[in-house]
Amino acid sequence: MRKMMLFALIFLVTKELTAQKKSHNLFPHDTTRFTHADTLRGSITPARAWWDVTFYDLHVKISPADSSISGYNAITYLVKGKAPAHADGYGRAGGAEMQIDLMTPLVVDSMVQEGRHLRYRRDGNAFFARLTAPQATGSRQKITVYYHGKPRVAKHPPWDGGFIWTRDSLGNLWIATACQGAGASIWWPNKDTQADEPDSQRIAITVADTLVDVSNGRLRKRTLHPDGTMTYEWFVDNPINNYDVAVNAGKYVHFSDIYPGEQGPLTLDYYVLPYHLRQAERQFQQAKSMLKCFEYWFGPYPWYKDGYKLVEAPHLGMEHQSCVAYGNHFENGYLGHDLSHTGWGLKWDFIIVHESAHEWFGNSITTKDLADMWVHESFANYAESLYTECLFGKKAGEAYCIGTRQNVQNDKPIVGHYGVNEEGSGDMYYKGGNMLLAIREIIGNDQKFRALLHGLTRTFRHQTVTGKQIEDYISTKSGIDFSKVFQQYLTTTQIPEFNYYIRGNRLHYRWQNVIPGFNMPLDVTLSAGKFSLIHPATSWQTTSLRLDANKQFKVDQNFYVTVHEGK
Repeated sequence: MRKMMLFALIFLVTKELTAQKKSHNLFPHDTTRFTHADTLRGSITPARAWWDVTFYDLHVKISPADSSISGYNAITYLVKGKAPAHADGYGRAGGAEMQIDLMTPLVVDSMVQEGRHLRYRRDGNAFFARLTAPQATGSRQKITVYYHGKPRVAKHPPWDGGFIWTRDSLGNLWIATACQGAGASIWWPNKDTQADEPDSQRIAITVADTLVDVSNGRLRKRTLHPDGTMTYEWFVDNPINNYDVAVNAGKYVHFSDIYPGEQGPLTLDYYVLPYHLRQAERQFQQAKSMLKCFEYWFGPYPWYKDGYKLVEAPHLGMEHQSCVAYGNHFENGYLGHDLSHTGWGLKWDFIIVHESAHEWFGNSITTKDLADMWVHESFANYAESLYTECLFGKKAGEAYCIGTRQNVQNDKPIVGHYGVNEEGSGDMYYKGGNMLLAIREIIGNDQKFRALLHGLTRTFRHQTVTGKQIEDYISTKSGIDFSKVFQQYLTTTQIPEFNYYIRGNRLHYRWQNVIPGFNMPLDVTLSAGKFSLIHPATSWQTTSLRLDANKQFKVDQNFYVTVHEGK
């Protein structure tokens, strides 16, 4: 369960600490508490490994009268290698077996390939189709999964995944989805792993013709049906991770703008409830300064083909690709509160800034395994500091980041267990952001740091990655081995302690409460008014000081460490 005592408001409502809602221990190799279902969901099983999805053609009809949905997903895929064979019922090896995920209580009605209905078996939330057509390596195939049922209802969206059935303040239906962490198969059949994304996707959503559906990508067409429903066909012209695929159906009005971005005109489309139009027209202006800041620090917005959208949602918010869900009540801060406790967080809209940062880190660069979600959230958290810096200067950005340390719990490691669909600690936000602040300080050159961020988003653009790839890239391109820094902050709950004492004009210092071999440099004042990098180890070291008084000695606050004076 989440910890709600010290920061009750934050933990009650914030998506940022959802990882804390499960009970975890701190032993990274203990997987005994995970189940067969966890492995099916979180790993690349043999029935997943042999095929690579290239296109999803998703069609869903929404029926609010009984909170049900029905439809199909036509999955086009590339055969990468030999598939595991299933038994044909007579003890002989049959055709290929393919894992497709769909969570209870939803039901598969049929699976069809090349006009032939397939047999399949269910194993919890995974279905295993028994293919009969040849699956030649290098060929492209298609399987269509028809399904229906009442999807799981999200009781506290967006922190628990599912469908959201509600009404706006005028009594109009308002329907949405949010399923990060829980999984996209909570409402549509797919290969439910972050490791495999389609090259593009169609999303066709049918709702009552009194509603507007807003999903990802570009609206291609609307089709009115005799039964009083309307199908909205959206098309995503880029790879998309499956938890980003979204339904937002409401009595929306639309307004738009253009941002002159690094790759030309970028369309900005906004969908809000009619009685919030004036507030939205004012508040959503922040999207332009956000885009300007993030294009400066991260490089071009990743989805020019699909545009940028903000959509009012009946929940706080989510980074749905090219279709960011917004529920921050058109006010600055985080529901009117400052997560940094400094005042800087009240000068901009948290949801616009944080969720949009995920367009670069989370959506364009997506981790293969949920255990590496720090890549999404640590960078998005530090993006908040960068945006503060863009508006108010570097010192303000640093103060914002340092202020968020009050939210760190150090309850468990940031990196979760691999292969079982487990996030690590919610400290991936605040602690992870502060780790990146320290890395920037160690690099010591803002242009080099900015070039590193641009290189990350360019090198891994529209790709799925491991956390190790990101760590290695930062170390290689910076020319500094940060491996022990990543290990310390991501895989332990230990905050490094800088232990020092001064004798005469000599500084004696070492690291404590650290992993073996921890070698993070640290900025300290060896002379008055100036920080210099020293390189502590776990054994005592000394260097000379040029200070008029011992009290002039300081440790740079941009490093997330504790400081203890005394031998």
